[in-house]
Amino acid sequence: MEGLLTPVSTSYKNGSKENENALVEVVKASEPKLNPRLKTASTPAEALEILRNEPDHDTLISTLRFLGKSDQGFDITSPSSLAAQLVHTLVSDTVPNYWHVLQESPNGKKGKTGKHGRSSPDLEVLLLCLRSVTGLNSIEDILAINLQLLQALLGGPKTVGIIWAGISATSDAQSKQKAVWNEFLGLVGGGKILGIAAESENVMNDLSKRIDERHWIADGTLYSRWLSQNITHWAKNLPAEAENGWKSCAELLSKSFRLGHTDSIIKEILSSLLLQEKECKPQFLKLIGSLPSFDQRNFLFSLLKIVSRDYLSSPQTTEADSRWWKSDASIIGAAASLISLVVADDEVRKNLLIYWLTNSSGAGVGDGIAIRRAVLVALAGNKSDIETILDKSLGQFGDQLYIRHTPTVQQEAHAQVLLLAAGYVHRQAPLRLSMIIRSGSHLSVVSNRLAASSPRARFLGMCIGEALSSLVDKGDKRMDFKVEDMSTDEAKWYKGLVSVSDSIGSLDPLKAGVVAKIAKKQPPKVAQQAKKTNPVPTGSKIVAIEEIEDSDEEESDDDGLVPYAKPDSDAEDSDEDATLITRNKPTAPVYIRDLITYLRDIENYDRQKLALTTAAPLIRRKANFGSEFSAHAEELAALLIGLQDKYEIEDFQDMRIQGMIAVLIAQPLKMGQWFSKTFFDGDYSISQRASVLTTLGLGARELGGFGAEDKSLTKMKSLPTSSNPSFRSKTLPPHIHSHYTSQTQKKALAPTSISALDTLTTSLSNTMIAPMAASLADKLTGPSILKVRTFSTRMAVEASRKKPTTNTFAQVVSNGFFFPLTGRFSIHLKTLGSSSANITFHPYLLSLFLKTLSLLLHASGPNTLSLPQMTSEFWDLCLGLRAQSTGDVLVLEALLFSFLTILEVNDDKRGLVEAFGRQMLETQEWVEGVFGRLDAGGTEEDERVRMLAAGVLVRIRENVEKYQALLLGDMASFKG
Repeated sequence: MEGLLTPVSTSYKNGSKENENALVEVVKASEPKLNPRLKTASTPAEALEILRNEPDHDTLISTLRFLGKSDQGFDITSPSSLAAQLVHTLVSDTVPNYWHVLQESPNGKKGKTGKHGRSSPDLEVLLLCLRSVTGLNSIEDILAINLQLLQALLGGPKTVGIIWAGISATSDAQSKQKAVWNEFLGLVGGGKILGIAAESENVMNDLSKRIDERHWIADGTLYSRWLSQNITHWAKNLPAEAENGWKSCAELLSKSFRLGHTDSIIKEILSSLLLQEKECKPQFLKLIGSLPSFDQRNFLFSLLKIVSRDYLSSPQTTEADSRWWKSDASIIGAAASLISLVVADDEVRKNLLIYWLTNSSGAGVGDGIAIRRAVLVALAGNKSDIETILDKSLGQFGDQLYIRHTPTVQQEAHAQVLLLAAGYVHRQAPLRLSMIIRSGSHLSVVSNRLAASSPRARFLGMCIGEALSSLVDKGDKRMDFKVEDMSTDEAKWYKGLVSVSDSIGSLDPLKAGVVAKIAKKQPPKVAQQAKKTNPVPTGSKIVAIEEIEDSDEEESDDDGLVPYAKPDSDAEDSDEDATLITRNKPTAPVYIRDLITYLRDIENYDRQKLALTTAAPLIRRKANFGSEFSAHAEELAALLIGLQDKYEIEDFQDMRIQGMIAVLIAQPLKMGQWFSKTFFDGDYSISQRASVLTTLGLGARELGGFGAEDKSLTKMKSLPTSSNPSFRSKTLPPHIHSHYTSQTQKKALAPTSISALDTLTTSLSNTMIAPMAASLADKLTGPSILKVRTFSTRMAVEASRKKPTTNTFAQVVSNGFFFPLTGRFSIHLKTLGSSSANITFHPYLLSLFLKTLSLLLHASGPNTLSLPQMTSEFWDLCLGLRAQSTGDVLVLEALLFSFLTILEVNDDKRGLVEAFGRQMLETQEWVEGVFGRLDAGGTEEDERVRMLAAGVLVRIRENVEKYQALLLGDMASFKG
């Protein structure tokens, strides 16, 4: 046992030394402690030293209370160098370290710091020291520094990839890495950083007196672009086998779609991964394939919207030329190639495309036919897919509920899809198309369409019937309705869609940024007239020189020359400082391009005012002279809508709306569709959208021949029209022109407020209700046999009869104004619902929208061919908005006025009862409830609503009593 322990070394202890403890305490270096005499501050300098040395809670509170007292000869709220140092120390050191502690009340609960709550006493002491200009400036500096730090920290396209690499490189467990990544997703992809940065920038700009400084970290669009750049850079460098990395990248992309800037994110991904010289198709497909199915749907539908808006923004063409589609075949092929690449034979995305084409709210309503052509080409490679599209389109297009309740613009888009798909099926499988046409679905399409009350529905049905029959039948067996409508250019264009044969091309046009533009052919008559125009002579010929003498003064002497008198006042010389006088003021614009230049120059007050003053007269004069206005119509309208009153110009809104009305009057069909699209899709404020509706309503009234009435109702003076095309270059100098004309006064632009529609609707409602009130008053005076009737002479009757006018508005109301508005409203309602995200459901905008549609219907007149279809869509739209009128008088009044307008415009009461009996009874029941809820003797608004409700009830009951036999079936089904 002794051999097991072997001594290694031996040491001896000196016994002479004092015994020491076996365990020796190691004394740490003493930490710097506050001087005991500085526990409480007696001077501001001592308080500054205490705050810099991280005091404890009690010392901090005592120091803050000392600084809050102003009886020591020092006030922290007064500007000084020492006060600035104290405030900066409090903001930068004390607040971050002690904020949560100071928020707690003495009982341990967190104090309230909200608008109506009281904070803790300790926090009040701190806030008392910071409530000053110096404190606000310090907070502003800290916010600016933090924003700059955040921008520097996240800047660059590699940030997200670096953070992911750092998270995945740790040796932590998988669950911990996932938790950290979810935290990062919430901060960056969830919008927390964006929201905090935006709030900070807003507060900083409110506090600052300098020009607003913008940070990309606080801007939603720029932040989304930065995030998409990081996602694409990360995807380019991820290996294909890194499944965890691709899943995380797709999660971040899915989160980014919730930021509200989906289009900008998708556009950046497309341009970075597909539309570059070096394509990254595998990475793109891997990224898209990792997304959930719902996000794939959002990505695909947003992609179609971007392609249609940015690359296929050509207007819908309805020319009779059968080869019109050749002009943009290359860009259509490029778009089809992009869509085909995104689909990549994936069944989920392929079914989404088929759903987009055949859905009741899809197929790119409001856009040109180009996007539908591109999608069908992308799916035409698979015979079963194109046959499925044709079967679903036929089944939907012949449904009676679809024919009756679907907006016309939606039916037109689906008709184009059906005809294009039929052409592809005929070229791939003619026998299959013959079997489809012989089936009951095709026969029901034609029969149900011909039985429809809407002329537009019948027109589309006849076009489809003749087009499909031309592909299958031969000779005399071909369907031919032999009506005049089928020989128009539009009908030939629709029937020619079956011959459109596009193909998938290359992505090069999209990479080059080419936009499809269809060149419009000028009619030959215009060219011939232009050749016959005589050239304007450049020289001048003196016909005669006449000396004009004053009859009162026959004698003239050089000595009697009287010098010119000095003017009483001169606006140019009113300023004492001669250097401030601007003598080179701009002249009035003579050309449309000059007007556009003036409107764009927002830094020049004189140009802005001059452009607004001359916009409406210049546009009206230039409307029928060449293509100068038509080439810049949309650009000019966009400038007028987005123009801001930077200089508070007098009558700014009035002159701006006058210019917009002039643009609409010059080209009603084209600009009516453009204004309708801008109202829904444009990024404008509520007031700007209201001005668009005002333009549509007042412009429609003027086109309908109600301009003279509107002059008195809306206080608008008439503007120079194209019938008097006097150009500045064709007039004499002013001092000579006055001798040859008596029109020395120039008409000024009159005010046109946005409430002009309210004035018009009030006047029209009074006009509609006045005959009913007079009739009821006449019945109360006694039986008709006892009354004396006064007969007027034929001359008096003819003199009082209103002269007939040409209603040019009836020709364009359906396709240019009414159907684009109702169709897009229905699509927005299906897409966004009635939530706050749908700006059109703002009470003021919704009421103005209903009044605009009512004015359009009234201006079109009772003899408009498309009146039944307009009545059907408008009545269904109004019945669907009854819930929105609950608790909102504006919407309720607009709804009642709409119902009253529908009943007044339709003169054929029997046809109205036969076609819309159920809607009439449903409206009657609802209006009776509204009338019963409103008490008599209420406010002025309540009385006006009661008056409208009573007018609607009287009109409906007149029709119900007169045609009660026709309504028996509807009444039985409605009551049941």
